[in-house]
Amino acid sequence: MSFLDQNPELGYPVVAGLGLLVGSFLNVVILRLPRRMEWQWKTDAREILEQPEIYDPPPPGIVIEPSHCPHCKHKLSWYENIPVFSWLVLRGRCRHCHAPISPQYPLVELITCLLAVAAVARFGFGWQGFGAAVLSCFLVALAGIDLRTRLLPDSLTLPLMWLGLIGSIDSLYMPTKPALLGAMVGYLSLWSVWWLFKQLTGKEGMGHGDFKLLAALGAWVGLKGILPVILLSSLVGAIIGSIWLAAKGRDRATPIPFGPYLAIAGWLVFFFGDEMIGAYMRFAGLR
Repeated sequence: MSFLDQNPELGYPVVAGLGLLVGSFLNVVILRLPRRMEWQWKTDAREILEQPEIYDPPPPGIVIEPSHCPHCKHKLSWYENIPVFSWLVLRGRCRHCHAPISPQYPLVELITCLLAVAAVARFGFGWQGFGAAVLSCFLVALAGIDLRTRLLPDSLTLPLMWLGLIGSIDSLYMPTKPALLGAMVGYLSLWSVWWLFKQLTGKEGMGHGDFKLLAALGAWVGLKGILPVILLSSLVGAIIGSIWLAAKGRDRATPIPFGPYLAIAGWLVFFFGDEMIGAYMRFAGLR
């Protein structure tokens, strides 16, 4: 780590390359994890309801099964699976069936690469930089899954929360008490909004995964970061959500995922929270 800190001209290309590779894996997580979850839910439901077993093979696994074209199922060769480069060379189409390949693949890879580089640029090549990169990767996966399926899997939100709390034991970013309070207040704040909305309207205004994601972010940004995350995510959600609804011709009753906005706000507050709060205080004349 110290070698990379002393030789950033080597460290940044290494981190960028690893970010592209991890981004390629995150694409697999975004696409396959929800399908695995739904298959497991159906299997468990049939067992609980004591329904007869049917032949229902599980979807491809996240780690074992190799990448393949979603249209013709052709297994991709190594040179067809190079992050970003292969998509550009193939011009966004499968080499065998010529079906279009979603731009999600290079986009997720590039975003992960940039966020990983930003992590080490901000926190260095030590444990802090590594932890910031891990947080960024989790948020990319969660935002991608929520955008596609409006799901925020416990298998991602809960480990992210525990990683933040474990890091606080050694005060990697903050002491344990602010991290614990951040996780608690993060969960309870959105849960309270959900509960009040349900009592008043009889409808659920958000999913339970949003509570858990904010709890996870609270473990990383601490108690003082919760309010900025809520305010910033609401602002970003209102702006982007309104533009999206207008572009799609939908009305305001259309449900939209809140997880991506929480992820964006949480990342910004984690990286630049002190500067953002300081700038606001100066703007408001409180300093």
